[in-house]
Amino acid sequence: MTDNRSIPTDRESPVGAPVIRGDESVTGTRAREAVQFDPDDPESLEEAAETVRQFAGGAVDDDHLYMLRGAAACAALVRGEGSYKAAAERAGSDATVSFIRKWARVHDLPRSVRKQVALGAIAPTAAKHIARVAGEARLLLAWAAIDGGLTVREVRSVASSINDDVPIHRALAEFDVTLGQLEVTLSPPAYRDLRRQASIEGIEPGEIITDALEEYIETE
Repeated sequence: MTDNRSIPTDRESPVGAPVIRGDESVTGTRAREAVQFDPDDPESLEEAAETVRQFAGGAVDDDHLYMLRGAAACAALVRGEGSYKAAAERAGSDATVSFIRKWARVHDLPRSVRKQVALGAIAPTAAKHIARVAGEARLLLAWAAIDGGLTVREVRSVASSINDDVPIHRALAEFDVTLGQLEVTLSPPAYRDLRRQASIEGIEPGEIITDALEEYIETE
């Protein structure tokens, strides 16, 4: 079946907006700590510059929510200053052009991926490498990183291979990860009926699940 649906692979919400960080269903009570960085507001832009300065200096340690805040500050500072170079000059200290570019790209990831970073399923440092990949491969790598248990080093390697024009399924196979393979738990009745129907039709259960999911998603 051909998939003609348009799936967002980039950020759709305003730069600096705490869409995930401010969502209590994702971050709990820490949503109250969410900061919005407005690239068009001088005071907010100064707060973004200070946040980037602290972020580049290692002030946030390994806290994934604060790292998302740092990423948002990087993106807002770039938007407000007009370039990575100008943003780095405004932040100063340890904030290099490379540092700001990498984290601003994390902020630009689609909501579905940023949510998994906030939940801790994807390490922020792995998200930096996922953000290097463009298009649908970016989403596929994010989900494969979770389902395949890829390390940050492995995500970096796969991302580099994809950018060298290696098909993602081949890049993942290097680490014994099969694209599209994940473990699911069904209710006993659903499991019984799935296996029965697959046996009668002479196909793999995954084909029935795929068809059912595609039909479900198309009706959403």
